[in-house]
Amino acid sequence: AEIMLGAEGFLTGKILGKKLITLYELMQQQMSKQDHYDYGMRAIKAVLVVAGAVKRVDPEMPEEVILLRAVRDMSIPKLVGPDVPLFNALCGDLFPGVEMPIVDYGDLLTAIKDNLTAQGLQHNATVILKIIQTFEANACRHGNMLVGRTMTGKSTAWRTLQ
Repeated sequence: AEIMLGAEGFLTGKILGKKLITLYELMQQQMSKQDHYDYGMRAIKAVLVVAGAVKRVDPEMPEEVILLRAVRDMSIPKLVGPDVPLFNALCGDLFPGVEMPIVDYGDLLTAIKDNLTAQGLQHNATVILKIIQTFEANACRHGNMLVGRTMTGKSTAWRTLQ
């Protein structure tokens, strides 16, 4: 992780690499066991690639914020509900005092709401959040698989983004 962060232009790659590996080890130990959870090198490399892309777009953003944002963007959409508070606590412990900037989804949010209205659906905050998470996952992955129980908004999220 340290080498890849350095290659992506991170000056604090050694510290951030250790934090990232520690986070993934703690997640593997403490989170529920799910078939779709991946804590291996493939998942870590994907986070590092996303972090590098963010660093290139906004080189002035603090490096801890970049890495934490990449970890959250890549992890939260995959987590089952009960694991989200644990994930947030682990991130808070490893990245103390790091404040995540609020992302402005202006045009995307407007398009989502317009599309939901066109489908005859309500503007439910949870559904909109899942649609945004699906959008972010689609933007940084080569392929996506939506899994979950019936009637949880998987098809709605996918159709809304088409």
